[in-house]
Amino acid sequence: MGDAMDAILEQWARERPDLDLWAMGANGRIARLRHRLQQANHEFYRQHGLENHEFDMLATLRRSGEPYALTPGALLKASLVTSGAITNRIDKLEAKGLVERVRDGSDRRSVRIRLTPRGLDLIDGLMGPHVDNVARMLSALSPEQREQFDTALRVLLESLDDTTIR
Repeated sequence: MGDAMDAILEQWARERPDLDLWAMGANGRIARLRHRLQQANHEFYRQHGLENHEFDMLATLRRSGEPYALTPGALLKASLVTSGAITNRIDKLEAKGLVERVRDGSDRRSVRIRLTPRGLDLIDGLMGPHVDNVARMLSALSPEQREQFDTALRVLLESLDDTTIR
């Protein structure tokens, strides 16, 4: 049968038979897969009243461990957006009652963004269904293929110096 990239690669092979198109095909498939996964995730989050970035911020705070609080700078590094965007995202989550700004007890100039009990309940309640949703999207892979896929992606990310949470 083939995927959409097969048709694109066939066209390029016809027009430019001199090119080795493997890397372009792999890159295109990764981009298309990312788009499909993001669409499915967006629908899942929307059903629960969240945007993708809101879920990501709540999950980042939750995985940070108790007290489920980080500085805006730490959230900024984890999300790879501008400081203005992170402030806007924090404001929206705060308006929804999912996070709160808390002054640091030892340094009143420092603020941490902390999950509220409601935010903690929401993210804890969504993590199981989220993991199930992602597993469903990747269920076409056999256990062996999953391991190979995971290994290949890790090798590529390491080669591109993506080895730390930014």
